[in-house]
Amino acid sequence: MTDQIQKQNAPYAVAALVLGICSIVFGCMFVGLVCGIVGLVLAKKGTDAYNEAPDQFTGDGMLKAGKITSIIGIILSALYIVYWVIWVAILGTAYASLWSSLM
Repeated sequence: MTDQIQKQNAPYAVAALVLGICSIVFGCMFVGLVCGIVGLVLAKKGTDAYNEAPDQFTGDGMLKAGKITSIIGIILSALYIVYWVIWVAILGTAYASLWSSLM
């Protein structure tokens, strides 16, 4: 009878993946940026722990997926922030010209 040792998931793999997915879902809010950054940090920590002892863990694919989804979420959030800043600048300019025409 052979003893089979069941391997654990890589540390932070599930958390990195969940935060990466949340960063994409909430990318149109500023919460997505925070989730993406935290997910990227956890994916880095998990990858470092996995690389120290790869024979003890499984699930490095989840770490890679968490890293990729976190990066996508950060990019989407950054694009949304740029969009928001441009929109506020356009509205501010329109409001200022409207206000000056009323005076």
